[in-house]
Amino acid sequence: MLSDFSQVSAHNESMATDSPRVLVVDDEPNIVDVISMALRFQGFEVAAAHTGGEAIAQVSAFRPDLLLLDVMLPDMEGFDVARRLGSQRSTVPIIFLTARDATEDKVRGLTTGGDDYVTKPFSLEELVARIRTVLRRTGAAEPDSGRLVFDDLELDEDAREVTRGGAAVELTATEYRLLRYLMLNPRRVLTRAQILDHVWDYDFGGDARILETYISYLRKKVDGQGSPLIHTVRGVGYVLRSPR
Repeated sequence: MLSDFSQVSAHNESMATDSPRVLVVDDEPNIVDVISMALRFQGFEVAAAHTGGEAIAQVSAFRPDLLLLDVMLPDMEGFDVARRLGSQRSTVPIIFLTARDATEDKVRGLTTGGDDYVTKPFSLEELVARIRTVLRRTGAAEPDSGRLVFDDLELDEDAREVTRGGAAVELTATEYRLLRYLMLNPRRVLTRAQILDHVWDYDFGGDARILETYISYLRKKVDGQGSPLIHTVRGVGYVLRSPR
């Protein structure tokens, strides 16, 4: 969730020049930083703005394929930004972000020209999925979303194959889902409850020790082929990070 953003550290990824461009507009720097990091990791090119005026200028300078626009900005509402974009608005899809979940706000956002409306708090995974959906619907190209890479660990979602240092890693379906969730959240400390919710089921009612069992399986198969990447954060959960 958005409240977990402070736990996510920066991740350096080189960007392809033809990657879809997303302009992130929010007056809270920590939110902008973490959303930007997550999008860059997923293969997007990102620019940021903190006011409505900056956003309007960046649309002309950065030429984004999508605008991620907070409704509550210090100088004007996001709805006003959308209106002031004028003819540029027709070529730039907008996803509105807001802490307000009133139905009238959602209707206003969509009738103002928004393509989607996301209420805070939200998960990064959900936000990226919404962005991909809007880009597909509007015909903008997407980055290669079928491949996750962390250190020398690679997961090919299309082929459902995992390699470590170029060597194949054979995983069961559950081990694959667990590793994929960790790789979608690199360097982010995930609680046991979060992992159980996403990998097993949101109403999981079984023995939570199943997670420890599968983490052990995964470590033998993944970390057994190189330096340890799956780390325990005592009393909290697990994190995927390079060894110190």
